[in-house]
Amino acid sequence: MRTPKNLKKEFPSVLDSAYKQYLRDLSRYKEVKHIMSQDVVTITPEASMAEAAGIMGERHIGSLIVTKYETPVGIVTERDLLSKVLALGKDPMEEKVEAVMSYPLITIGQAAKIKEAARMMIQKKGRLAVFDKGKLVGVLTASDLVRSLPEVPETEVKVDDFMTKEVVTADEKTTVVSIAKIMGEERIGSVIITRKGKPFGIFTERDLLTTFLVKGKPLIGKVGKETSSPLVTAPSGTSVHKAAAIMVLKKIRRLPIAAENNLVGIITARDLVEAYAK
Repeated sequence: MRTPKNLKKEFPSVLDSAYKQYLRDLSRYKEVKHIMSQDVVTITPEASMAEAAGIMGERHIGSLIVTKYETPVGIVTERDLLSKVLALGKDPMEEKVEAVMSYPLITIGQAAKIKEAARMMIQKKGRLAVFDKGKLVGVLTASDLVRSLPEVPETEVKVDDFMTKEVVTADEKTTVVSIAKIMGEERIGSVIITRKGKPFGIFTERDLLTTFLVKGKPLIGKVGKETSSPLVTAPSGTSVHKAAAIMVLKKIRRLPIAAENNLVGIITARDLVEAYAK
């Protein structure tokens, strides 16, 4: 499967002034409180998953803290929506948040070091709710951590050791509902979209939320027109640190990896956190 552009020419573009600024910014990121998302958005257990999808789509976020009597009790994510609702053919309007959410919350203190947070996220397999003196003050995601990965021996390892080597693809004429089902069943957050057998874009769970579910748009149309393009890629052998820089600068959470103009894998923000946490 061939990629649509010359990766060797594209990749050095990250080594520009924005990349240098990214490197300078890293020194400011010491503790969880420096990188967490402070705007905590909540929902009640009795709300429908359609409501949850609408809120996540409108706010462009991937999770909501579930509160009962103003007490945080769990978390519901866009992945829960895909794998526990849409992939099973359930109606988001009928399915309640309490039947889908994960609990108890995985918690961490805001003064915790970034390395500690990375290790906890991988061990517990979920986003972290950040507390200070018993009060919920933020949420920490894999994308938040990627913005702070320092240049240390752990991040000089290559993406090849942590990427998913089986790249899931679909033709541009595939319906959006079929793509959503694939992502839910495979528990993946994206599918590479091809045109005449060649990859040209990517469709993600966030695209599904913001473009379709939040607007009540039917899922019966073809995915091609809704695909994020052009496809941002990096070459095999890229370090974890440079992959993190690409994700931050390009504002993406998934990065396809190529060798000799063929896709050989895909690495996610969570994969990068796992590499750093080792």
